[in-house]
Amino acid sequence: MELRHEMKISAVLCFWCFLIMQGLSWAEETQVYVVYMGAAPADSSVDMLTESHLQLLASVSIRGKKLIRSYRHGFSGFSARLSKEQAVAIAQKPGVLSVFEDPIYQLHTTRSWDFLQQTSVEIDSNLDEDDAPSPRPISDTIIGLLDTGKIHTAFPSHFALLKVKYFFSRNLAGIAQLQRPRNGKLIGARCYSSDEDIAAVFPGELSPRDTNGHGTHTASTAAGNSVAGASYYGLAAGTAKGGSTSSRIAVYKVCFWDGCPGSAILAGFDDAIADGVDLLSVSIGAPAIYMPDFDKDPIAIGAFHAVAKGITVVCSAGNDGPTSSTVTNAAPWILTVAATTIDRHFESDIVQGNNKSIEGEGINFSNLTKSPVYPLIYGEAARSNSSSGEGYASHCDYETLDSKKIKGKIVLCINNKNDDSSETLKIDGLQSSGAVGAIFIDDLERAVANIYTSFPVTKISSRSADEILSYINSTKNPVASILPTITVNKYRPAPAVAYFSSRGPSSQTSNILKPDVAAPGVNILASWIQEVDSSDNVPPGQKLSGFNLVSGTSMACPHVTGVAATIKAWNQKWSPAAIRSAIMTTATQLNNDKAPVTTDAGLTATPYDIGAGEVSPTAALQPGLVYDIEPDDYLFFLCNYGYSPSKISLITTIRQGFECPANSSKDLISNLNYPSIAISNLSGKGSKIVSRIVTNIGAEDVTYNATVNSPPQLNVKVVPDKLHFTKYVKKLSYQVIFSATNSYAKADLFGSITWSDGVHRVRSSFAVRST
Repeated sequence: MELRHEMKISAVLCFWCFLIMQGLSWAEETQVYVVYMGAAPADSSVDMLTESHLQLLASVSIRGKKLIRSYRHGFSGFSARLSKEQAVAIAQKPGVLSVFEDPIYQLHTTRSWDFLQQTSVEIDSNLDEDDAPSPRPISDTIIGLLDTGKIHTAFPSHFALLKVKYFFSRNLAGIAQLQRPRNGKLIGARCYSSDEDIAAVFPGELSPRDTNGHGTHTASTAAGNSVAGASYYGLAAGTAKGGSTSSRIAVYKVCFWDGCPGSAILAGFDDAIADGVDLLSVSIGAPAIYMPDFDKDPIAIGAFHAVAKGITVVCSAGNDGPTSSTVTNAAPWILTVAATTIDRHFESDIVQGNNKSIEGEGINFSNLTKSPVYPLIYGEAARSNSSSGEGYASHCDYETLDSKKIKGKIVLCINNKNDDSSETLKIDGLQSSGAVGAIFIDDLERAVANIYTSFPVTKISSRSADEILSYINSTKNPVASILPTITVNKYRPAPAVAYFSSRGPSSQTSNILKPDVAAPGVNILASWIQEVDSSDNVPPGQKLSGFNLVSGTSMACPHVTGVAATIKAWNQKWSPAAIRSAIMTTATQLNNDKAPVTTDAGLTATPYDIGAGEVSPTAALQPGLVYDIEPDDYLFFLCNYGYSPSKISLITTIRQGFECPANSSKDLISNLNYPSIAISNLSGKGSKIVSRIVTNIGAEDVTYNATVNSPPQLNVKVVPDKLHFTKYVKKLSYQVIFSATNSYAKADLFGSITWSDGVHRVRSSFAVRST
């Protein structure tokens, strides 16, 4: 796959060189900009909006056809090819909220559902899977996926997951018809590639068809039908299924060979709103080093308008962990998902000549003999005398090893994600030099089993490495073998936070606790496209598989989308905020050992790692209470965030007389009626009061009592600490007062508030940063 990707890049570079030689210098003078104009006026038609966009372009003296597409359903705006001067001029025009260069976002690249159900039932004895009836037949939720497109139609093995019954599409324009049929899984697809020059090299980029595999994987995870006998060449064998098997799928292809243009993402949101989807699953995001403001972030913009139309938007949290403050898609109207492991382990052990076995992690189909007969060498001992000095032989960096010293041997290498050479480059170098296998020492990434196919590679911990080095140093002729991978189910402890999962607190909204929730995102088995040119990735003697094991918060996101779709099927009138609340307040914080969930480093996970906890599909259907959000609540959030009333009135339609409070400040964002609580600056001598409103969706005559779990540095008081709901009293409010104790110290402090009626446990995590 990597080689194929490099060939694509080379082809594109050559093609662009040809264009430049032909004198097409316009590509250097202009680029794509997005012009965002907020809510579409209620009295305007789509034709009127398009005409107004063309007039705005004409006002800056643009000649020729520069308009790429208009956004005219869920919101108003357009993308166009502009010069920098023209973009600046348009930004000054009345009615324009923001103008920004078209960003390129990246993808955040099944036993998982069985594990979620088992974990939720084992940990909470109040839950009973049998108590949860099936969704009503009349419910017909449609999940829209902004991703890499739809599955190939040439391979029937996919249709067990995605049955194509009602599919209408037209290339380039990407026009599709969506309808709600009685049966059928994939009901529509659109494509948003506008780059005809790239399309001349890769015609498939103009089709809704998935040429990457990512979109197929996320779609089948969210809503794939149940398929027995699924596996990745015999590994992870079992039944593959999606989270909401009754849901339909609508596909919006917004990602291509080079990423996901913001202009295409906005177009996908705009059409999805018009098409009437119920939920949107978006496994895409900006890198942590680029965090645009909300009015310049295509996902935040599109999600805001989708949620305003009652569409739940679920997004991945990003893959920039374990560094703190890297979480993306952190707008409060988005349900943001972190990634965790499941109770499945892919074990590839090392057998040494001293009859000791060392546990390793990795996916390989090793053809080495099981007997330890292959010479074993540490990378540092194989340093090349002709090495330039750049890189480290102990890390097996490219061109640092002597091929004569490693030929026919298994090589032990240190592997860090910041090494001079990538893991792929190291393996290529080892293979080309004649090595028969590799053992990577990698404490950070070893919990994620990478796929190495036929070349025997496994990963171990530093502690295990000490054992191997001790053995190497104890004998003149150390030997070993790497065994082919086996699947180990019911692995403990699980879940654990994936090392790559982006962490909070949010650098944009520190008074909103992000991520919201966690879900499986490591080595997830789901449907995959079958490429005729990917034979290098197929084990010898095997046929192309219709499934793949992939990791990322991209994989966690559709798990939560599936849960949200099931909740929506049960409660069709629930708002996106109520659905999010049900998922968050019923999440679990315990693993399958009934101990607190931990991070990749073995530390107890905090809300900055997993938000409210691991999603619990069964419990989320019976939350008891929900934290709903009224239309004005998000407006007050924008006020407190710093937007002016005039700017907010462009973003969305506001009621007559709406004004931002005079005391608006980012500290007041903590009062948004969110299912969790975040306070970014509690001083040692002060206190903070946070208000919340809960809505009873359970029994009519019921009393809930509050319990608080807080660290010794905090005093946390709930007022009142008892809420009584009746047939006529469905909503009640309470306050939480936070203050420092005598043991106060500057730190991030975590705890929870749980309301219970003896049956339901409605838990809200809190994070307080003391200053």
